[in-house]
Amino acid sequence: MSTFTISSFNVKNLIGADQEFYRFEKYTPEEYAWKQDWLADQVLSLNADIIGFQEIFTEESLQDVIAEVNKRGADHNADVIPDRSKRYHRKAIFKKLRHEAYGEGSLFFAPNIHDGEPGHRRPGLAMLSRHGFVGTPEIIQELETPLSIKFPELGGGDAGKFTLTRLSRPMIKAHINVDGQKICVFNCHLKSKLGEYLRPAGAEFSPEADLTNYDPIGRAMGALRATVRRMAEALVLRRLIVAELALGTPVMVLGDYNDSEHAVSSEIIAGEKPFKNYAWMRRHNAEKRNDRYSDEENIHIRGEIERNRMISAEKLFVQKSLRDMVYTSAFGGVYESIDQILMSNHFIPTSENAIGEMEYFSVFNDHLTDGSHPEAPYNKLASDHGQIMAHMKIWGDKTS
Repeated sequence: MSTFTISSFNVKNLIGADQEFYRFEKYTPEEYAWKQDWLADQVLSLNADIIGFQEIFTEESLQDVIAEVNKRGADHNADVIPDRSKRYHRKAIFKKLRHEAYGEGSLFFAPNIHDGEPGHRRPGLAMLSRHGFVGTPEIIQELETPLSIKFPELGGGDAGKFTLTRLSRPMIKAHINVDGQKICVFNCHLKSKLGEYLRPAGAEFSPEADLTNYDPIGRAMGALRATVRRMAEALVLRRLIVAELALGTPVMVLGDYNDSEHAVSSEIIAGEKPFKNYAWMRRHNAEKRNDRYSDEENIHIRGEIERNRMISAEKLFVQKSLRDMVYTSAFGGVYESIDQILMSNHFIPTSENAIGEMEYFSVFNDHLTDGSHPEAPYNKLASDHGQIMAHMKIWGDKTS
């Protein structure tokens, strides 16, 4: 048996001092030092074996944080871990308290192909793994084959199509060997809910950006564009997941989905939930009223859906605990989870493909405050996301 922890961490705009990332937005040396200190403390507290980071502008800034984490971890070990001369040094508690450094080759960075000049930067992603990586992780952003989504006209006819050629942010696909068991881990950051507006040729900005001439329909159209793009990106991720599942690989998907668990985009990524029984359902090719799926077909249908379905770590935790609220985002009085960890049925004990299970689920959200409330404190230097972490157990060693 072996254990590992896996976490998702949107750090909120990590970049060095005096570097303008968005227009007129940059950190002073003092602000950057504070942010670096906070991030190092948070990563040290997580002490996760695998971390998917979002909103990383430069690899160097994250390397600085990891170096500080390793330094603090070594100091921590010196303070609390007894040496072998102490007769109690083998106590299990010290194994839990020990911090294992992140070594060379443990960090992989995926830059954003849309990254631009100062003031027009676009963040990428990163993945940190104490187990290293099997081969070089893959970056998915520029699609070799554009995704074309056709829309039929209701009642018949062609209603056009939406074409996606590149993602708003990269995705990382990494294979990680955890004590002999190879797992495919995806890290993603889907398109946000911020509206996408069209800028007329020669104009400095889109009309919808001018809030002194508020255009409610134009703003709604911008939200629709962002939603369609997020849904399409979810489908790209879903295809990648299904391809790995077809190979029999255990899969975990983490990141900032910019949507809650029950949003359509999240359901696209996770796959549909099977009905209890398809034998009562009328067949797709029914020729008479009582043409229904057989009991054997019901078993086959349910098996195929379950084999390709991803399960929310948060949902599993809530189902078997007394906690009734988990959130990673707070804004406008709305507390919700938009950061998620999904896992294939290889980590569901009742599945015939099971290799392990989730033992616990942690949420680090004490730093979150609702900055939209005038009376609420808000620290713009800390992350505006909570961190989530799944505590996993693998029952036995598997060959990779």
